[in-house]
Amino acid sequence: MRASDAERERVAETLREAVAEGRLEMDEFEQRLDAALTARTHGELVPLVRDLPARGAPVAGRAGASEGRPARIGGTPTSSGAFAFWGGFRRRGRWTVGPRFTAFAMWGGGEIDLREARFAERDVVIRCFTVMGGMHVTVPPDLDVRVDGVGVMGGFGERSEPGGDPDPAPDAPRVRITGFALMGGVGVERKRSAADERRQERDRLGKPDAGDGRKELG
Repeated sequence: MRASDAERERVAETLREAVAEGRLEMDEFEQRLDAALTARTHGELVPLVRDLPARGAPVAGRAGASEGRPARIGGTPTSSGAFAFWGGFRRRGRWTVGPRFTAFAMWGGGEIDLREARFAERDVVIRCFTVMGGMHVTVPPDLDVRVDGVGVMGGFGERSEPGGDPDPAPDAPRVRITGFALMGGVGVERKRSAADERRQERDRLGKPDAGDGRKELG
């Protein structure tokens, strides 16, 4: 049977959870993820999650979401704030955002990347404060994001990819980004993850060979 986009994405989310929990090594995760995103049938998807816990697996009779919780939501926060003074901070990769995350930068800068993040709760508030500094927040296109910060002799705003703001996924986390920038700036940018960009490029080129996805990424 042909696999749907939703099933491929649920398998990808299962793999992301597995590597975050230490069940998969990074090289094996990348190989399986690439294979999942290029899979055309259920038969190609099943082996990728056969040895992993049932949570999140959409094929072979297993449920897509566990206990009714949407993907990317749940877990223990790994960070609740960040601070930079005459320096910088970075929160990116696989991390779990607490329900309240506060970032401050003075004469410095910071980067907050939510594209591979999980969220302890569905409703999250990220507060960004900067004085003569800057912050950059990167969010995936399917995240439900609201930006309402204030810039004083500076800027606080959102920029989207060409084509306008996409519709968030129905079960996506709801993230409010607020705060203020004094003589500095806070920028929020919607951008696809590297895995999504690879998948989009494969679709654009029309590559039919799913076996290529099993090669280690460079």
